[in-house]
Amino acid sequence: MTLAEAGVDSAPVDALHLAAHLLGQDVSETRRLMVVGGVEAPEGYADLVAERANRVPLQHLTGRTYFRELELEVGPGVFVPRPETELLVDLALRALAGREAPVVVDLATGSGAIALAIKHEYPTARVYAVELTDLAHAWAVRNRDRLGLEVTVDRGDARDAYPELAGTVDVVTCNPPYIPDDRVPVDPEVRDHDPGEALYGGSADGLARPLEMAARAAELVRQGASLPRALAATGVWGRVVDHVDLLGRPRCVVAQRHRVGGRE
Repeated sequence: MTLAEAGVDSAPVDALHLAAHLLGQDVSETRRLMVVGGVEAPEGYADLVAERANRVPLQHLTGRTYFRELELEVGPGVFVPRPETELLVDLALRALAGREAPVVVDLATGSGAIALAIKHEYPTARVYAVELTDLAHAWAVRNRDRLGLEVTVDRGDARDAYPELAGTVDVVTCNPPYIPDDRVPVDPEVRDHDPGEALYGGSADGLARPLEMAARAAELVRQGASLPRALAATGVWGRVVDHVDLLGRPRCVVAQRHRVGGRE
């Protein structure tokens, strides 16, 4: 009742997760114990409910969030990964399919969710992740070490990250901030607790940061090894030809779209 009155849309679910956290049980077992009865509210439960009613994110109170097959630690100073971002991992894995030891770079990694999920689900990939802020970088390192995944996590500016990898990366991933600078989120959990660096896109239209990330990705990606093969694999493009520049580096791809019936 307290959470619902405070405007928490997921009040029953959140209350259950808070109880499970304090009981040291998973959510299904906690639900069973509540149905059976005879279980008192764990010590500290009222305090956590009060904090959640003040719109402190559930993940900050439990210290945990789930992303694909991973349980991650999160808290103040790092963006809480959203379920919808899992689609990005799906697309990255699809692009990596069939490659023996691909190189992946995750720009502005935050908690490390994307980079760690890719490494977990594609173990042969060499995964690098970069994060600018000290706090978020610390969370990413903590998650990597706790999960035991071999991912290189560096602190630095994604806009010029990994110059030594330029032209050698198979897939670049990024979930950049994109909210226009003058549009403050309505939800207190986002507005007051997600770091601004992970929210605002750095311009009136919110596109400055995404465009910067895209520019860096273009410099990192191995165009000759990945783009032509990816285009050909779609079955939509034929006569895919890679062209090199004056330095002998793959620079342009020319592809002709198949017509209906498989003819060009």
